[in-house]
Amino acid sequence: MSAPIISLESLTNTTSSGQLLTTAKSGGCASSSCGSSSSSTDTDPATWEKIKDHPCFSEEAHHYFARMHVAVAPACNIQCNYCNHKYDCANESRPGVVSEKLTPDQALRKVIAVANEVPQLSVLGIAGPGDACYDWNKTRATFERVASKVPDIKLCISTNGLALPEHVDELAEMNISHVTITINMVDPAIGEKIYPWIFYGHRRYTGMDAAKILHERQMLGLEMLSERGILTKINSVMIPGVNDEHLIEVNKWVKERGAFLHNVMPLISDPAHGTHFGLTGQRGPNALELKALQDRLEGGAKLMRHCRQCRADAVGLLGTDRGQEFTLDQIPLEVTYNGGKRHAYREVVARIRDDHLAAKNQAITTLGSLSARGTLQVAVATKGGGRINEHFGHAKEFQIYEASQAGIKFVGHRKVEPYCHGGWGEDANLVGIIAALEGIDIVLCARIGDCPKNKLMEAGIRATEAFGYDYIETAISALYATEYGDDLSQATA
Repeated sequence: MSAPIISLESLTNTTSSGQLLTTAKSGGCASSSCGSSSSSTDTDPATWEKIKDHPCFSEEAHHYFARMHVAVAPACNIQCNYCNHKYDCANESRPGVVSEKLTPDQALRKVIAVANEVPQLSVLGIAGPGDACYDWNKTRATFERVASKVPDIKLCISTNGLALPEHVDELAEMNISHVTITINMVDPAIGEKIYPWIFYGHRRYTGMDAAKILHERQMLGLEMLSERGILTKINSVMIPGVNDEHLIEVNKWVKERGAFLHNVMPLISDPAHGTHFGLTGQRGPNALELKALQDRLEGGAKLMRHCRQCRADAVGLLGTDRGQEFTLDQIPLEVTYNGGKRHAYREVVARIRDDHLAAKNQAITTLGSLSARGTLQVAVATKGGGRINEHFGHAKEFQIYEASQAGIKFVGHRKVEPYCHGGWGEDANLVGIIAALEGIDIVLCARIGDCPKNKLMEAGIRATEAFGYDYIETAISALYATEYGDDLSQATA
């Protein structure tokens, strides 16, 4: 039975169209890993309270809530072979990239402006563009200002971990309950292939010495955070031929030391970025290689699969970036915080989540009743809200789900160049989309034209708009049941 239609448009009418949650209908899904789609029913209450509106620590939350990064910490104490802070493009989504660096006062002004206009905003993070713990004075000053003026926003940082141990006590005192550490190795012999140098204790170290110090400091910082009950997410960059196999060992180490989530990300390697790996031809993994490694890590530290490798000045839901709407020249010099829109949004989301949870339970029952043993790989075009609410031609990414008798789990996303521009389809972009959807059985979207639908079919990928605006998992559950009833053609007609 369908739930009442609940519109959030009145709450999001100042946001971009890609931010609308549209309407609520009935539906369902099934998955229970914390990093994937944990809910209040499969997580202890204290932890759920911490992650329920944090889009990076809960896959379920990322459908509803947005993050914001402020670029106040440009100084860095290590050099990574995959990083170059000098490169910037407004359309480039990559850690370390920013369009403008901010002072703590400018950051506060920007946070208030975004909080007033983006009701989904729940988290403020400092992720550089250098290192938040090394450039600590600016990080602390920013958090102090924001906490005093916008007290209902979560605060978190991302760090390479080298300077982390000396600031753990301050993090705890400031109620920063979420920390991300980038850990790419636990074997210094592998670390020296990734890090040319570090700067520690007023000295520059290189080679094995640098990697040993970095490893020891990262493990110490992780242990200290765990002892204080601060949730920790570990980011690891998958570098084929360098640390890909080694990340299995990294996963074991961080789990033993209390990490809440492990996020394995693909190396972004493009000569245009000017990084060492990009200039020397080190390739990144393809989507199937990344998924294969993530699958091997199941059973270890809980995995995060919904990461978008955000810029250090990103704003909005994961998968979108509205940072260019909030550059300093577009923000009034005097801004006053008004949390009314954000508070109203949260009340509506709470009701929608209850409906979604009921639908998830129904899906678990449906899939569990089947005797099939196959899997279905599904790509979804969505704007957010956990619904199939994006036109195929407008999608900048597809969220990937895997369905089996055991349930439905989110397994990643694949970025694409949108097919439609100015009302016309770009054939070259469609070729790229089809390549990006390798291994996918079916695409779900709100609308799709006959031309792209037929081209997808020629490539062995089915597409349908029959489930437009349903919950993603409701549609997948129905498709899976129909697929193994040998009658998918009726559902996709």
